Amino acid sequence: MSYKAGITKAITELKDRTGSSSIAIKKHMQAEMGDKKWLNGMFLKALKDGVASGVFIKVKASYKLSPAAKTAAKKKAAPKKKPAPKKKAVPKKKTAPKKKTAPKKKTAPKKKTEAAKKKDKKPAAAAGKKKKSAPKKKSTKK
Repeated sequence: MSYKAGITKAITELKDRTGSSSIAIKKHMQAEMGDKKWLNGMFLKALKDGVASGVFIKVKASYKLSPAAKTAAKKKAAPKKKPAPKKKAVPKKKTAPKKKTAPKKKTAPKKKTEAAKKKDKKPAAAAGKKKKSAPKKKSTKK
C-alpha cells in the first residue's frame, strides 16, 4: 500500500470533523503497517503532494479529504460488498413434542412471627391512649 493510499484510509477511519493531524495519521498508519519500515520523508512528501494535487485539504495543522476524493473513496468501497452465498436448504430434524409441565402449587401465606406480632400490638395500644391536652386558660376581665 502506498503512503498516499494509507493517508486517505487513515483520514476516513479517524473521522475527525475538523480534519486529522499529521501525527494522528502517522500513528494510525504505523499501527496498520506492522513490520514494514517507516520512512518519514516519504510520508511527508505524500502529504505535500496530496495537498498540491487536490486530494487532501490542509486546514491549519490538520488534513481532510477533498470532496472529489470522498466520492471516489465511496465508489471504491461500494463494489467490495458481495452478497452472502446462499446455503443449501438442510432438512430440519423433527423434534420431540415438549411435555407439559405440571402447574405449580400455590404456597400458603406465611404466618406472622412473634416479633411481627409485637410490632402490630404497639401501634394499637398507642392509639387507645390519648394524650391529655393542656387545660384552657380562663380569660380575665380588667
